[in-house]
Amino acid sequence: MELSIVVTVYNEEENIVPLIENVQKAMVNHSYELIFVDDGSSDKTIPNIKANAGENTRLIILNKNYGQTAAMAAGIDQANGDFIVTIDGDLQNDPSDIPEMLRKLEDENWDVVAGIRANRKDSMVIRKIPSKIANALIRKLTGVHLHDYGCTLKVFRKDIAKNLGLYGELHRFIPVLAQLQGANITEMPVKHHPRIHGESKYGLGRTFKVMSDLLLMVFFQKYLQKPMHLFGTAGIITFMLGSAINMYLLVLKIMGEDIWGRPLLILGITLLLGGVQLITIGLLAELIVRTYFETQNKKTYRIREEFVGSERAVKV
Repeated sequence: MELSIVVTVYNEEENIVPLIENVQKAMVNHSYELIFVDDGSSDKTIPNIKANAGENTRLIILNKNYGQTAAMAAGIDQANGDFIVTIDGDLQNDPSDIPEMLRKLEDENWDVVAGIRANRKDSMVIRKIPSKIANALIRKLTGVHLHDYGCTLKVFRKDIAKNLGLYGELHRFIPVLAQLQGANITEMPVKHHPRIHGESKYGLGRTFKVMSDLLLMVFFQKYLQKPMHLFGTAGIITFMLGSAINMYLLVLKIMGEDIWGRPLLILGITLLLGGVQLITIGLLAELIVRTYFETQNKKTYRIREEFVGSERAVKV
């Protein structure tokens, strides 16, 4: 199997048939499998996929709506291709870009090729402006310099995609997660179409989620395997400041001054206790990280059903 195309869908009943047709046209010269991951749809998305699935089409039905990140992780975990493509199911990404992205990845020996949505067909206020701000912040804080982190259309080498460690809502930071593995990443312009059917699942509310996840990404990049460097350093500095203040007050006390009730005394004690707490948190975080890397083998999703081509569904 050369290529696995992973499509996450949630209430996209009207987009299924044209998406399957577009993929078939684009991939006529490639061996591929098309993997739909249904993330708890309540419309006719699942029946439409089953009715139009070919022999190389698979459907993964999740037990409930886990979110796009978990759905994407489920599809990648089930993929068998040497290269893995992620693409949205709303027809805004164009499958015809996949062959060129694959050629670029192979010919130039990249690990990941990410799409840049040229002439983006989205609302300026709700989508474009927040996206530009988020992209600038991500570039500045993570050092991964891409123009469009929000474009789902990406092509990966299998070993990179399988080890991204997707959970929460980290699909927005896939380039950063790939960079943590030492992946060579590039980008290229891809087509972008306006949404014709269905409703967008995105809004301004996700901006705050992006900001909080960005803090997590910065932590991952700098301190994931060495949290003591963050908490320990902050703890030592805080402890030393508290000690210096208390030593100063001790000298004043020895000289006969009354130091009881001074705000500086309260600050010194608080900094001492805070320093001890930060150092303790760092030690505990080190133990947790070691446990995570040595024993963690959990999934962030649960599959309810699998369906392969025209065969009967298999209960899991």
